[in-house]
Amino acid sequence: MDEMKTTAEPAKKKKLTLKEFLYEAFEELCYVAVLVILLFMFVGRMATVSGGSMLNTLHDEDRIIMTNFFYTPERLDVVVVDKQDGYYAEELIIKRIIAMEGETVHIDFDTWTVTVDGKVLDEPYIKREYGPMDREDMTTDTFTVPEGCYFVMGDNRNGSTDSRSDLVGFVKESEILGHAVFRLFPVDSIGVIE
Repeated sequence: MDEMKTTAEPAKKKKLTLKEFLYEAFEELCYVAVLVILLFMFVGRMATVSGGSMLNTLHDEDRIIMTNFFYTPERLDVVVVDKQDGYYAEELIIKRIIAMEGETVHIDFDTWTVTVDGKVLDEPYIKREYGPMDREDMTTDTFTVPEGCYFVMGDNRNGSTDSRSDLVGFVKESEILGHAVFRLFPVDSIGVIE
C-alpha cells in the first residue's frame, strides 16, 4: 500500500495595512494600560520621598513603589504614612517601623541605641552623625506604644521628625498606606528597599 504524504503549507501571514496596524497597536496599548492601572490600584502605588529624614536609605525626590497587598506591618519595615491629623496631615511621610502596640521604646541619646522591650535594636541603616542623637522637639526618651499604633523613626535620626515628636506621634495602623518595597528613580539606584 502506498501511503500518501501530505505536507501542510504554512499559512501565509496577511500583510496589515497601516490603519489595521495602528488599530492593533492601540488595542494592545489599551490592554497594557488597564493592566498597569489594576496593578497600581490593588498591588502597588508610587510615592515620592520628600526631604532627608530617611538618609542614607532613601534620598529626597526618590520615586518608590509601595504595596499593601496582603501586607501586615512588621518591625523595621519602611512604610508610607498618611497622617490623618496634626502637622503632617497634608503630606505623606516615609519612616521605618521601630515598635508595635504594647511595646516600650527607650532611646539612649548619647550612645545612639534604641531599645524595644529591653532588647537593643541592630540598626546598620541609620545615618549616624558625631555627637548625641538629639532633637529639640523631643520631650522624653521612653515611649509606650498604644493599642493599634506603631512607633516610627527616620533613618537620619538627627534630621527626622517622627514618633519621638508630638508633630508626628504614634502612627495608627489605618494611617499606613503601604510597605515601601522598590525604588524606581533615580535610575542608578533602582532596586529593592532594605
